[in-house]
Amino acid sequence: MITNRPNGSIYTKIENKIATIEFGHPASNSFVAEMLDRLTDAFNKLASNSSISIIILKSESERAFCAGASFDELLAVSTLEEGKIFFSGFAKVINAMRNCNKIIVGRIQGKTVGGGVGLVAACDYVFATVDAPIRLSELTIGIAPLVIEPAVERKIGIAPISELSLAPTEWKNAYWAQEKGLYSKVFDTTKEMDNELYFFAQKLANYNPKALIEWRKILWKNTDHWGTLLIERAAITGKLALSEFTKTALSEFKK
Repeated sequence: MITNRPNGSIYTKIENKIATIEFGHPASNSFVAEMLDRLTDAFNKLASNSSISIIILKSESERAFCAGASFDELLAVSTLEEGKIFFSGFAKVINAMRNCNKIIVGRIQGKTVGGGVGLVAACDYVFATVDAPIRLSELTIGIAPLVIEPAVERKIGIAPISELSLAPTEWKNAYWAQEKGLYSKVFDTTKEMDNELYFFAQKLANYNPKALIEWRKILWKNTDHWGTLLIERAAITGKLALSEFTKTALSEFKK
């Protein structure tokens, strides 16, 4: 399914103790604010659903996994408060994933940019294809990946995130992402990935759910301060987004 809705789509399906969240947007699966709010709500609702143990996060079609935040909405930011609200979207999603008591498995089938890398980093286990390179392009438009940095650094460390962010026009391939710890497994084809992913998820879903919950608490230890930190980072990024550099860069990019 490929959505043509300007506000995108978020679908949730539950089967055999596994919930699958699928998002989509005609602009390379980028996120408008409404979608981020809906994705946050989806994780919060699933966290309280005792019938599931595993959540799979995926995007629609075979194109990009996620192109990050909506450039059109970013261009429309005109005040500090609007900037803070806009960048708080990814902050809220990452915090919802962090607070979720279910194991989250990412399915990454294509290119991932900016905030999308943050979503991948907030997953507990990630399957990807060789067609899933990553890039942090924020510096090219005058901002920085401040909001997603804690999630990405937690997964890959400060040296790799420095390498990734300070070369914002360069793509890092899927094997680089696997070597650094962002991806757990990489496959040659989507079919191979999906076969392994659903076998893995079903097996995991049959483990003791209480054990999974307790273990996930350990995996996410020392992150309680993110509730405040990511929103503070959103405010800083929103201020950067109001700069003339960013407005000009976004306008040129759109052309």
